[in-house]
Amino acid sequence: MNKNRPEITELRCRIESIVGRKMKTPADFDFLVDMIWERLHETISSSTLKRLWFYVDGAHNTRNSTLDLLSRFVGLECWDDFLTKLNDIEIQSENICTRYIQSQFLYEGDVIEVGWRPNRYCLFRYLGNQCFVVEKALNCNLNVGDTFKCSLFVFGEPLFMDELVHCGSPPVVYVIGDKNGLTLLENVTHIEKNALDFL
Repeated sequence: MNKNRPEITELRCRIESIVGRKMKTPADFDFLVDMIWERLHETISSSTLKRLWFYVDGAHNTRNSTLDLLSRFVGLECWDDFLTKLNDIEIQSENICTRYIQSQFLYEGDVIEVGWRPNRYCLFRYLGNQCFVVEKALNCNLNVGDTFKCSLFVFGEPLFMDELVHCGSPPVVYVIGDKNGLTLLENVTHIEKNALDFL
């Protein structure tokens, strides 16, 4: 299953909540390996966890056996059980869900505006097929012309960029807003279109 799916993002968040720390350093992943062993008496490699958290490059998909193990770690029977419980929660709280933008519902040329603390700001233009190009970048390490892939933007959550090509360098996985998530998320194309329609 693709690691960018929101269900897997939710699983990562729940695991971090249980262990009381964000997975940001090799020591964090070693700590999680030990926690999983203590709770389940099952082993998982730190490299597998690092790939799942995008700490290192790896395959876009993760095995169901890995998701089953991590679902047991958060107190459920398996990955399918986690999805079932998650769907129940989403139905109950659908009126307070945070804002998000899915690439599959964008049109080529749509412009996404994002910001994150303390003063970072970018405009991304959609190229199709989950691909974006940076059109404006302020106070951050991204440059105009950089390209990346992303299937989902979630307000208040970190933004995971897949296959980021920065200044012509080889593609990498890159995360923005990893501490506090996105503090600004808008499809400004729709705002502009609505304003023109009003006029």
